[in-house]
Amino acid sequence: MKKINNEIILVRGLPGSGKSTYAKGMAGYTHLEADMYFEVGGEYVYDQSKINAAHNWCVESARKALAQGQNVVVSNTFIKLWELKKYINLGYPFSIIEMTGTWPNVHGVPAEVVSRMQQAWQKAPSDWDVSTQ
Repeated sequence: MKKINNEIILVRGLPGSGKSTYAKGMAGYTHLEADMYFEVGGEYVYDQSKINAAHNWCVESARKALAQGQNVVVSNTFIKLWELKKYINLGYPFSIIEMTGTWPNVHGVPAEVVSRMQQAWQKAPSDWDVSTQ
């Protein structure tokens, strides 16, 4: 049974926009992101071949936490709207925070990749609860 007062916050933005830092600072929320899947012994070990597994793990972890009555914050790039909808479709109240900072990205994503991501960015519909940080 879903707890009525728990929610999911989706923090989206380009690499280096401050998503993880912002989400980690949200007291009372379970923080998740696909990058956590690649942490091995406290070290980030990215493997492109496992990206789908990482995102599936993140959605499933969010679903489980929400079902247990926890508030959840997920920080991922969420460039495409279908990526957000995986979480929205879990059926809990949601809001979206779009990060606009420009700090060096901690995973060393090349500038040309960030540029492609920016060009592919899909704007959230006006009826979604979206704020900018």
